[in-house]
Amino acid sequence: MDEARLKELLENVAGGKMDVTQALDRLKVLPFEDMEYARVDHHRALRRGFPEVIFCEGKTPEQIVGISKKIVEHGSNLLATRCSAEAFEVVSSDFPDAQWHKEGSLFAVETREIERRGRVAIVSGGTSDIGVAEEAAWTAHYFGCHVDKFNDVGVAGIHRLFSCWEDIRKADVIIVIAGMEGALASVVAGIAEAPIVAVPTSIGYGASFGGLAALLAMLNSCAGGVTVVNIDNGFGAAYAAAVICRKIHGRSDLAGGEKEKK
Repeated sequence: MDEARLKELLENVAGGKMDVTQALDRLKVLPFEDMEYARVDHHRALRRGFPEVIFCEGKTPEQIVGISKKIVEHGSNLLATRCSAEAFEVVSSDFPDAQWHKEGSLFAVETREIERRGRVAIVSGGTSDIGVAEEAAWTAHYFGCHVDKFNDVGVAGIHRLFSCWEDIRKADVIIVIAGMEGALASVVAGIAEAPIVAVPTSIGYGASFGGLAALLAMLNSCAGGVTVVNIDNGFGAAYAAAVICRKIHGRSDLAGGEKEKK
């Protein structure tokens, strides 16, 4: 239950539109609901501003469906990451309106419209990084940000980056995604004034060690203001970017507000 809905419930009790017993029934699963295999955190949006997100790896399709139902039943928008096509096929039978994004391996169910505030630029080094970039882009989108994508602008052809630089500079937050040696984050941070969230990817030949080389390069960037998330963690980068945008532009009601989605 988000802040707006909790406030509405309390006002209904105070105004005599709902009795205490009814209110207790509504509140009995708060702050979390125990499903044996999962404890769904219905107060996440109230505390953090963003509802709980399902990480699908390691979960059965049936568990994903069960958790999804609990989140949606409480009026929250739903985002589920790292979901396989096979798992989503099962999910879609219960959620025909779910929006599937194959390249980002995630799906969403929007029960409420949200006002988009703030702008996030997704800057990726190569085409091989697009999977992580799409996870970041769609996460930022569903967390209430405007998103601009700039793919395949890595340092091997740095003129590609400079050709779209003025558009990148319009963003409140820049997410830089790169594998190999991970140099793109330092280049962008050296000429940008927006906060930089860097995502190393596992793309690269043997000595890249599955993204470790890019991770260390980004952590050791000589350009200031680079925040680094874990390897391939597009979701974590987008979450951080959305928090920054919310602090700049104010909070969007991501768990359900006044305007119901038709």
